[in-house]
Amino acid sequence: MYPILSLFGFSFGTYGICCVIGGAFAIWLAIRNGKRFQQDQFAMLEACVWALIGGFLGAKLLYLLVSFSDIVEMFQTSGFNWNTISSLLEGGFVFYGGLLGGLAALLLYLHHFQLPYGVYLSSITPAVPLAHACGRIGCFFAGCCYGRETDSWFSITFTHSDFAPNGVKLLPTQLMSSAGDFLICGLLLLYAGRKPKEGQVAAGYMVLYGIGRFIIEFFRNDYRGSIGVLSTSQIISIGVVAAGVVFYLVMNRRERSVGN
Repeated sequence: MYPILSLFGFSFGTYGICCVIGGAFAIWLAIRNGKRFQQDQFAMLEACVWALIGGFLGAKLLYLLVSFSDIVEMFQTSGFNWNTISSLLEGGFVFYGGLLGGLAALLLYLHHFQLPYGVYLSSITPAVPLAHACGRIGCFFAGCCYGRETDSWFSITFTHSDFAPNGVKLLPTQLMSSAGDFLICGLLLLYAGRKPKEGQVAAGYMVLYGIGRFIIEFFRNDYRGSIGVLSTSQIISIGVVAAGVVFYLVMNRRERSVGN
């Protein structure tokens, strides 16, 4: 597709542009949601920035862990120099690492400033799949996170990708994932409008995304690590769904106890 865009004589990675756009939309949505709870807009902005930084670091860290053997081989082949380090820093992110890192950073921020966990989670959670959906569009342009070979009309053939095999019809799993994330964002906004119990919007996201990610993994064909017949992401998905269900039930029981 178009991994690089040239504007005004400068070249930009399409993936990076989509991530920046997604982050901007996510912050806008979180601040908009926060207004419904009479939350300070600057505090919401700060919380989002903390979450984005934590998400970036977490996504990179999990990538390094999952791809450790490949990274070692790359350094052995190309040597320890600026080109290999730059290549390592520019590419390679794992979303689940970003999700966990972003959540950890957000909770640290809320704890430090003694802000209401439930309100901020309910405001920020729907913004997460919105940002992710934009990021997956970036994946589509770059050709990473590609799907399996297919003879179906529902396919994409890359010609200039550094990640996907070029000249082969592949399932557009990036767009499939993006559509699913947009759908999850819409469902969470509708659910949040019904004023659910504290923390249940976040629990709903964990369940919906975990199920969706588990399914989409069967259609992907890029290397993501594996444990037996399941990919690393599918193993994590099972844990995320289970944690989401438990979190939902715990918050539901907690609200009943407070009400009584």
